Amino acid sequence: MTFGEKLKKLRKDNGLTQEQLAEKLFVTRTAVSKWETGNGYPAIDSLKMISELFGISIDELISDGDVENKRLLEKRISGRFYAAAVVCLSLSTLFSLLAYFLKNEYLTIGAGAAAVGYVICAYFTKPRYKRFAAKKLVVAYVVSRIVVLAFIVGIMVFTIVQLK
Repeated sequence: MTFGEKLKKLRKDNGLTQEQLAEKLFVTRTAVSKWETGNGYPAIDSLKMISELFGISIDELISDGDVENKRLLEKRISGRFYAAAVVCLSLSTLFSLLAYFLKNEYLTIGAGAAAVGYVICAYFTKPRYKRFAAKKLVVAYVVSRIVVLAFIVGIMVFTIVQLK
């Protein structure tokens, strides 16, 4: 039984609506709905409140399958960020090349915006649980993204200098 199914069963067994449960947990009804359908998971604070409200342990509330489902959801989201980062990097390179060959310095604005988008998306390409597990490597990870950004900015500066 998934976390969402357990939560829905506990809620119904105690005669609560999603709205009533949301009020007791200080969250929105939409959040409770997402939890029950498996489209989201509560924060640890909410898990503690749920376990206290229904008189069960957090271990009983979540099973190994629920943790794995959350990891799969995080991997799927990080995969989307990876795709977005690749698109941003490609756009940045394309804008830089177009600015150079077309001798239009305004295209470097697009390259810069895409490079910033790349850095932001690249940060989220690792699932959250892996980012926290590799705290020692965070500096190297962030520095590598900054190096790529510096490279793109260098190309943009070079292009602008060549156009003048």
